[in-house]
Amino acid sequence: MAQQAWLDGQYTPDAALVNIYATGAHLDMHQDHNELSRAPVASLSIGDACTFPFGNTATRTKPYTDLLLLSGDLFVFGGQSRLAYHGVPRIHPDTTPAGCDLAAGRVSITLRMTGTAAPPNKPAPR
Repeated sequence: MAQQAWLDGQYTPDAALVNIYATGAHLDMHQDHNELSRAPVASLSIGDACTFPFGNTATRTKPYTDLLLLSGDLFVFGGQSRLAYHGVPRIHPDTTPAGCDLAAGRVSITLRMTGTAAPPNKPAPR
């Protein structure tokens, strides 16, 4: 159902998380499970490339696939992969493309539907 909302243009994120990674920073393997909604998560990468292990829903350990996310990449995960463990163990210095206007490091903008936004004409949950 969440995937269908994405395809139908009904994906309306109500929260954005901005992570700023300095060279040498990392983010341990974790799940994005704090939202009530299980709509897809969309993450935009800007600046230096990073290694992005994308794994399974049961454990922080393998099996996972190491992906290389470059500046401008949009990574979307939903459906059965919505709660997959993922992280950022490594930022690749000096990989920011020319014209990006970011001196060093990486910015990740992650969009989510929290499930707490009130529908039109209805109060937000308390």
